[in-house]
Amino acid sequence: MKTIYKLVLKAYLGPMFMTFFIVLFVLMMNFVWRYIDELVGKGLDAGVIIELIMYATANMIPMGLPLAILLATIMTMGNLGENYELLAMKSAGMSLPKIMKPLTIVVGIIAIGSFFVVNNLVPYANKKMLSIIYDIRQQNQALEFQDGLFFNGIDNMSIRVEKQEPETKLLRKILIYDNRAYNGNMTTTIADSGYIRLTDDKKYLMVTLYNGETYEQTRNNQWYTANTLRHHKFERQEGKIPMSGFDFERTDENLFSNNSQTKNINELQQAIDSLDRMVGNITTTAYSPLLREQIFEKDPDAVSPPDSVKIDRSAKHISANLLDSVTKADVRTRNKIWSKARQSAKNSRNMFSFDESTSKEALNQLYRSKNEWHRKLALPVSIMIFFLVGAPLGAIIRKGGLGMPIVISVIFFVIYYIISISGEKLAKEGTWDSLLGMWISSIILAPIAVYLTYKATNDSALLDIDWYIGRYKHYKEVLLARMPEKWRAKLERKPAIFEKHK
Repeated sequence: MKTIYKLVLKAYLGPMFMTFFIVLFVLMMNFVWRYIDELVGKGLDAGVIIELIMYATANMIPMGLPLAILLATIMTMGNLGENYELLAMKSAGMSLPKIMKPLTIVVGIIAIGSFFVVNNLVPYANKKMLSIIYDIRQQNQALEFQDGLFFNGIDNMSIRVEKQEPETKLLRKILIYDNRAYNGNMTTTIADSGYIRLTDDKKYLMVTLYNGETYEQTRNNQWYTANTLRHHKFERQEGKIPMSGFDFERTDENLFSNNSQTKNINELQQAIDSLDRMVGNITTTAYSPLLREQIFEKDPDAVSPPDSVKIDRSAKHISANLLDSVTKADVRTRNKIWSKARQSAKNSRNMFSFDESTSKEALNQLYRSKNEWHRKLALPVSIMIFFLVGAPLGAIIRKGGLGMPIVISVIFFVIYYIISISGEKLAKEGTWDSLLGMWISSIILAPIAVYLTYKATNDSALLDIDWYIGRYKHYKEVLLARMPEKWRAKLERKPAIFEKHK
């Protein structure tokens, strides 16, 4: 028995590691293409890029692991079935659940480990990744000039170079537009040649120009009628301009700790409790004064309605007699009542709009935190469900390799992903509860896994096309036997074209 278990484990572990790294590589390429525009042209060190890719790869584990488990399981059981090893084990009296026992233990350990990965490693990787992406976005483009094009990587400056010598880095025919002055003055500099480079610490821009002219337009308070233009020539001009944003400065990753994706399950639970209390307090603060002071509280400055008007405060509505009395009152009184009512309505709306925006932001954070809390618990369950889907499917289709298993795995994973994204979106909007939104995919796929396991255990020809063709012919014969004679004759009659050929 141990030999058979070793055989099954050996057949499974290889495809599992292979598919896991393939899936991570594909997901990582998607991440790189997503941020390629922000990574190129910044002069980043290779270490920074490798660190970003490493943290992004760790962040892809919750998405890649279930797909890798599903694909590896279908490949393993398909290979065993295609090589008749699965048939030999069943002939020896082993049932499919017993054959799957070592794989179930291994996948169970992986599922338990995935919880600690998604609870500890992924939040830490998310915090680091968000910090690095923020730093990259804050860094300016590297100082690289292209012939005939303007370089706009420096704030309030545009530099155009006609040609750059590749060996000496000498720039030819330089044009510089400088709008850095706070008073609105603009300086235009033209030079035959020169050097423009950053210092080693990337704090200053060193500019050395030869044989050029400078035009400075000076503006004052009445610049549209009175402004001056100063012009002078030079043979050599040097400048040292303070720069910022060209050196890669690291931001403290703790600044991103408030994001729900950077918290473990304990921190999420604390955040959920705090946000629940905050939402309750904001709602009470928003509605209580609105009902007590703006709607149902009688304003002493307002015009008193006649005694015949009754206001049912317990039911919180105004009787129809109030509208009748207002319409029957004189014009001055009616205008005074409507003016006061309109002002009260505006005050109520302004008060409620401010509190509504605060409450909406708190609710969004609450929904995201709840979703992340359930996501951490749903991952191990989804891994086990994918395993229970893949093992019977592999035993049924009996095809190994990367052909049919990839097709079936992608179909199931796309279905799972669409359901998960839809449920998460509804839960994030508050339409569904987070429990339903984050577990809906597992709820739908779990009965499918149980059904496939049952069919595979009973050696069902679920995906055998010949079996379906045989069943179709059988039901066709039964249906023809129960039909009236004239109907059966019409169905069995050959078309006229076949009669002519005959």
